[in-house]
Amino acid sequence: MKLDQAFYRRPDVVALARELLGKYLFTCIDGVLTGGRIVETEAYAHVNDQACHSHLGRFTKRTRVMYEAGGVAYVYLIYGRYALFNVITNEAGKADAVLIRGLEPTEGLVEMQLRRGLSQVSPKLTAGPGLLTQALGIGTAHYGTDLTGKLIWLEDRGETVPDEQVRVSPRVGIDYAGTDAALPWRFRIKDSPWTSPAK
Repeated sequence: MKLDQAFYRRPDVVALARELLGKYLFTCIDGVLTGGRIVETEAYAHVNDQACHSHLGRFTKRTRVMYEAGGVAYVYLIYGRYALFNVITNEAGKADAVLIRGLEPTEGLVEMQLRRGLSQVSPKLTAGPGLLTQALGIGTAHYGTDLTGKLIWLEDRGETVPDEQVRVSPRVGIDYAGTDAALPWRFRIKDSPWTSPAK
């Protein structure tokens, strides 16, 4: 079942990030279906989170889409090279986001390998936020994409990941966020080879 707007527009971004484990992310680009099971996420909150791009109401050309109602894509570049895919949550004006960091590929593996330039399926395919976007064909052109449409969407296939199978830890690469860098808002499925290698 495709996740609807009501799912994304709930107020607790941390709970949503946890709940997205075991959900599925798909793209259909140029008629080719690719996707897989989400195994790693991070939450970013507009209130009391210095790591969030919308912290203190920051509104720029890049963050504009964060202020839309939940259920759209926030895609931005890091290092001028890697596109990162985020799900905007909460109601309009409350700019929260969930970064999708790791994906267990299940559909369109041949196409994903081609996009990544790999000769075999391995964690190098989608075990990291910049890798999974490349594999799924997601780029900055998809900034603002409606996640209830036919280009990029998420599905609930009836799986609930129990707490004992989830590793909770601080987020990655946000030392600039001061004490907020220690918030335990990174969620991973334990023992999955498809989570990102970042410690």
